[in-house]
Amino acid sequence: MDARIASIYRHPVKGFTPERLTSAALEAGACFPCDRLYAVEDGPSGFDPAAPDHISKMKFTVLAKIPAVAKARTAYDAATGVFSATAEGHEGFAGDLRTDAGRAAFEAWLAGLLGDEVSGPLKVIEGPGAHRFMDSKSGYVSIVNLASVRDLGRRVGMDLDPLRFRANLYVEGWPAWVENDWTGKTLTVGGATAEVLKPIVRCAATHVDPTTAERDVELVKALFDNYGHMFCGIYLNVTQGGTVGEGDRVALG
Repeated sequence: MDARIASIYRHPVKGFTPERLTSAALEAGACFPCDRLYAVEDGPSGFDPAAPDHISKMKFTVLAKIPAVAKARTAYDAATGVFSATAEGHEGFAGDLRTDAGRAAFEAWLAGLLGDEVSGPLKVIEGPGAHRFMDSKSGYVSIVNLASVRDLGRRVGMDLDPLRFRANLYVEGWPAWVENDWTGKTLTVGGATAEVLKPIVRCAATHVDPTTAERDVELVKALFDNYGHMFCGIYLNVTQGGTVGEGDRVALG
């Protein structure tokens, strides 16, 4: 199978806009760079920065809980820490999320955008050290097979934007769903090597169109009804670091 990386994305603030990259440097045992650095609590989550641990996504402003999050178009400058956001009908925001003032300003902006859909109060939190706000305790890097997305789209009768699945790497060239049987196997991904940890169990976040912010299709039910599982994509643990870029080869072994 001649499979290649079709696109690369990071998600600096959990739940918000994917940002496309041309390449990224993966490190052994680490999460995807600049991915899920921050999250926004929708009411107290119980997260303790002194003893960081995995927290359910439903404690945060994420698409699975609040589809209107997709109304915000966001971007993050890793060099300066400045996070910017725009939304139709709202004045734009830009602020440094590394500062108390920047976080408070984004909390206020987001509260104005989401209104009664939040439980609140909203609070931006940062992952201390190497901690990232991943959906899985061990899901450091995620890959989605574009053929699987297309096959699912045919089953539900619509073209599905792959960004519904919020992966880091999107791969072209694999047969649909072949990746579900690769747990424990080794993948060469560009200049890096990784172990396949497990398939990704999908949630209601995939029901939301990332452009319109509308819940328009129940993909979790569609996965189960059509395939008997709720998987789309796989989690990887990088075992040997290296650079990955668009067009790079991805292969078993």
